[in-house]
Amino acid sequence: MYAIVADSGQQFRVEEGQELRIDYRDGASKGDELVFDRVLMVSGEDGVKIGKPVVDGASVTAEVVGVERGDKVTVQKFRRRKNSRRKTGHRQIYTTVLISAINN
Repeated sequence: MYAIVADSGQQFRVEEGQELRIDYRDGASKGDELVFDRVLMVSGEDGVKIGKPVVDGASVTAEVVGVERGDKVTVQKFRRRKNSRRKTGHRQIYTTVLISAINN
């Protein structure tokens, strides 16, 4: 059984027991429960349900495992013959969740 959920402008294919990295949720601490209610598709024993745009009554429940930072992305700007160079870095913050249940 799997589902496709939409969260923060992204779509994820999730199954029960799967760990997933989503955008940082401010205020979500370890052990909290998140509910994704924008379920676009559910596949199970009784077939596939496709929403228009979401499946009515379907939700995905997840438990927050923790917060982590992604890999560093280096950004360099260089303007030739101007003696202008800039190097900065960025590390995105993610919330890791464990999918606990897919509710039809």
